[in-house]
Amino acid sequence: NSKCYYSIDNRESEREDEERDSVCVCVCVGIKNIKETLFAFPTNAIKTSKYNMFSFLPLNLFEQFQRIANAYFLFLLILQVMGLTHVSFSHLACRAFVNNKLIFSFNRLRTEKWMDVQVGDIIKLENNHFVTADLLLLSSSEPLNLVYIETAELDGSVAVCFLRPDRLSKRVCCFSKGELRCEPPNNRLDRFTGTLMFQGQKFSLDNEKVLLRGCTLRNTEWCFGLVIFAGPETKLMQNSGRTTFKRTSIDRMMNALVLCIFVFLVFMCTVLAIGNSIWEQQQGDFTTFLPRQDGVNAAFSGFLTFWSYVIILNTVVPISLYVSVEIIRLGNSFYIDWDRKMYYARSDTPAVARTTTLNEELGQIKYIFSDKTGTLTQNIMTFNKCSINGKCYGTVRGKKQHETEKVDFSYNPLADPKFSFHDHSLVEAVKLENPEVHAFFRLLALCHTAMAEEKTEGELLYQAQSPDEGALVTAARNFGFVFRSRTPETISIVEMGIQRNYELLTILDFNNVRKRMSVIVRSPEGKLSLYCKGADTVVYERLHPSCSKLMEVTTEHLSEFAGDGLRTLALAYKDLDESYFESWRQRHHEASTALDDREDKLDELYEEIEKNMLLLGATGIEDKLQDGVSHTIEQLSRADIKIWVLTGDKQGETPREILGKKSKLVQDEAVNGEYGLVINGHSLVRNKMFRSNVPKSFLYSTGAPSFLAYALDKTMELELLRTACMCKTVICCRVTPLQKAQVVELVKKYKRAVTLAIGDGANDVSMIKAAHIGVGISGQEGMQAVLSSDYSFAQFRYLQRLLLVHGRWSYLRMCKFLCYFFYKNFTFTFVHFWYAFFCGFSAQTVYDEWFITLYNLVYTALPVLGMSLFDQDVNDRWSFQYPQLYVPGQLNMYFSKTIFAKCVLHSGYSSLVVFFIPYAAMYNTVRDNGKDVADYQSFALLAQTCLLIAVCIQLGLDMAYWTAVNQFFVWGSLAVYFAITFAIYSNGIFLIFTSSFPFIGVARNTLNQANVWLTILLTTILCVLPVVAYRFLLMQLRPTINDKVFKVRQTKASPPPPPRRARIRRTSSRRSGYAFSHAQGYGDLVTSRRFLRRAPVSRSTAFSPTARSPGKFLPTGRSAGYSPTGRQSNLRQDETSLQMYRAVKDPQI
Repeated sequence: NSKCYYSIDNRESEREDEERDSVCVCVCVGIKNIKETLFAFPTNAIKTSKYNMFSFLPLNLFEQFQRIANAYFLFLLILQVMGLTHVSFSHLACRAFVNNKLIFSFNRLRTEKWMDVQVGDIIKLENNHFVTADLLLLSSSEPLNLVYIETAELDGSVAVCFLRPDRLSKRVCCFSKGELRCEPPNNRLDRFTGTLMFQGQKFSLDNEKVLLRGCTLRNTEWCFGLVIFAGPETKLMQNSGRTTFKRTSIDRMMNALVLCIFVFLVFMCTVLAIGNSIWEQQQGDFTTFLPRQDGVNAAFSGFLTFWSYVIILNTVVPISLYVSVEIIRLGNSFYIDWDRKMYYARSDTPAVARTTTLNEELGQIKYIFSDKTGTLTQNIMTFNKCSINGKCYGTVRGKKQHETEKVDFSYNPLADPKFSFHDHSLVEAVKLENPEVHAFFRLLALCHTAMAEEKTEGELLYQAQSPDEGALVTAARNFGFVFRSRTPETISIVEMGIQRNYELLTILDFNNVRKRMSVIVRSPEGKLSLYCKGADTVVYERLHPSCSKLMEVTTEHLSEFAGDGLRTLALAYKDLDESYFESWRQRHHEASTALDDREDKLDELYEEIEKNMLLLGATGIEDKLQDGVSHTIEQLSRADIKIWVLTGDKQGETPREILGKKSKLVQDEAVNGEYGLVINGHSLVRNKMFRSNVPKSFLYSTGAPSFLAYALDKTMELELLRTACMCKTVICCRVTPLQKAQVVELVKKYKRAVTLAIGDGANDVSMIKAAHIGVGISGQEGMQAVLSSDYSFAQFRYLQRLLLVHGRWSYLRMCKFLCYFFYKNFTFTFVHFWYAFFCGFSAQTVYDEWFITLYNLVYTALPVLGMSLFDQDVNDRWSFQYPQLYVPGQLNMYFSKTIFAKCVLHSGYSSLVVFFIPYAAMYNTVRDNGKDVADYQSFALLAQTCLLIAVCIQLGLDMAYWTAVNQFFVWGSLAVYFAITFAIYSNGIFLIFTSSFPFIGVARNTLNQANVWLTILLTTILCVLPVVAYRFLLMQLRPTINDKVFKVRQTKASPPPPPRRARIRRTSSRRSGYAFSHAQGYGDLVTSRRFLRRAPVSRSTAFSPTARSPGKFLPTGRSAGYSPTGRQSNLRQDETSLQMYRAVKDPQI
């Protein structure tokens, strides 16, 4: 354990605020002789830069040379410049970011920089200041030392949370020496254990008394804190990881292809160098009038020729290839940003491509890993159904719920006008003062950690830890049990118009293992009661045996709720004996101040008192799906994309309902296997078979994190993956953020498939970073997932457009671009190779040097960019109508090593035609006037003209979608070629730059011959004819999905509109999990004398004695669909069971 010793000098100063008399200002002397402590604590200096002045060049070059082509270009540059190469850069790409904002460090009120803060210092933070280190909160300017913080940097939540120091804060200025013992530095953001010793007393410290680095002080004028962790030991820095640069599969393939091309280039240059040596030995008669230099022989001439041809033939991979690739990616990213069909007007959120390097990867996704809450659902909970004392409420018999008149809550002036409920019998039971119904809603009004804010009389605003809790408190509010306010010792509620104050004695808070929370209160009559709510399976184990019959009935209701996709919760209570509770309370205090095994000791005490409870009933809360989720999942599944849901929820909750709505798809499509896997969290025995309404294509993986960690072990991970891959859809429940990333890495490692992870919360960040593509949802849980993602938008339904439209188009365009680019450049280069056999291997170029310069820069640049930016085989409506068009991208059918080899062979054929047809046509050919036309310059002009026209026509064959821009680029490029050719071959240019433009008059003297144009026509036909014939035969004999859709498009002008899908009511044999928080609650906070709100406004009782009759309808603030912005899915269970069995196919699915 870490120890921190410090001493305090007491000095008093008066505040300028006259409302307070005086406040103690602590002047920290600092750590007392730091060498005597057990640890040498680090300073608060943080270095987050990737480079410094000395490491920038080597690290940046290392990153750049991850792309093999850059090494290839550097080699050619060195070869051409030969010693004149120099490398320079103007500034560092990244530098250390040092925030020089000053904070107050209390050593006689001196001002220090953040980096100079040390462990043991007491610092002062002001409003909107960034918390600079991990601090023990001491005091603040707010009433009763309340502190508001924003934790967006830590968990993505933009909501303002609240903290309050313990009672020790009032005395911290009065002691002279103290000792703080705490856990060693770790990355647990949700946990802190420590004790503070002073004046012989021990005080317990936990996470609720700590301000973590990364928080921002909000709505608080100032606060004081003691530094306990600084610099790299802070929890934020302990969680920081290295972000890897993501590369697409095409990029990785290009690295391999560039190596192959370089080897092929060396082979061609070696052949030509050997040919030069042989030619020099056999045909060296020219040395009599052009003698060699001394020491130069045929072998050395071949050596020089080798490097000359390396320079000449380097156009097989020009640098313009990678420049064009980046332009294409940038353009396709803009298409995503500009897509109005992916714009969510309700929150004014457009789709954003946060990277430009992964667009084509969107067209190759095979596995999607999705979070549930906030990603597939709205994360807005509404109270839908309940079961009270064996009677089910919320189910409207004989009519659909939306066709039934809503319950009129006008009799309740404090009711939420946005809350809706359709079962009038529950309201009647409340008005008839049914004791079980009253006890049910009294529990909902008392058993929570929500905060009530009442700015004006009757307008309540609830701030709850989870959306479930907010929905339950709002439901109790509407049915007459209104939670009004709370203090550390009391909870004030209005029960059917009567103000009642309950003494809050203890909160047994929720955590991941307990899966329940309880409160112990004393009623105004002096009666002690324990109220508990939690997961049904957990609460059932702690019920009194007399509740067995009621439990059976409630279980049936829970199964019905689960079948409707509701999140369920069981409610129970227990009356306590006064003497027993006082004994238990003393033991609870001792356990809460223990430094070792504090949580285990508290859990034992909680288990002791939460026994023999009486069942009240259960609730069913609806976490509504986002619009279009089911249709999107069906579309993606038709595109052969496997969908895995990784959630912290329990089996039987919304994930199964979401994916179960694909029942039609499951029935129609074949499944590779017939087995399903269920890991239940309460036993280790094999269990019953799937019921008939569970599709055989589902895999449920639910269980404690420890079990899933075992399944993800190296010895078991393959078995887990094999089992999962037998199913169409996989649901992994109760998974932690780390396990989400491990599941993604498992699929990436063994399946060699492109993965996509999508989530909306901070607990999804690790999964988003681990996948090839990360997508963030701008939802209710902050921006952490968005900031870590590659693409972001507001609704899950936009994912189908991102993949089936933008992703497929981007992949198709990039593949067409690469195939065509390699074709035109290999054809261009191979002509040099054939010409070498006719020029004595002298490294003479076959084209004019200006044509070589402008070929990739001007003549063929815009046409291929036009195709790569605007081409589409089908429009977006046909892409949605036939999602199977997405499958070729998963199989790499548009660009692969085989496709590349075909491009090389095609280029070889075209180069033979482009070289030998003009060569044969001009051999021994004369003009109309009888003069010879067969000269080098005329042949060069003819060959390059044939080449350019042939590649432009090939581009036209590859292009499926002609636009005005494409037409302009293609025909404009040909027009520019002829214009430039006639210009640079004119007399005027020759007279100005004689040495640079030697082809004087070649254009007008060659292109005026009819046989030249016939040669161009013949060459073009011979280049294109085999391609047309091959594609025609392939379409007839082995049609692809694109060919089939093309035939359908010929018969239909547009695809039919999608059919309207009827909602199917489904039932479930398994109870859903709990509609409950997935994060540590605020129980200790609200019971530790930390006042959670400002003094309530003065008010009178909201209900009148005659409030039973309908009265005035008053708007009262927050909706029943309450949605907070923070969540954490770090769940685990103690026991698991593995159930494997054969699925039974249901003909109705």
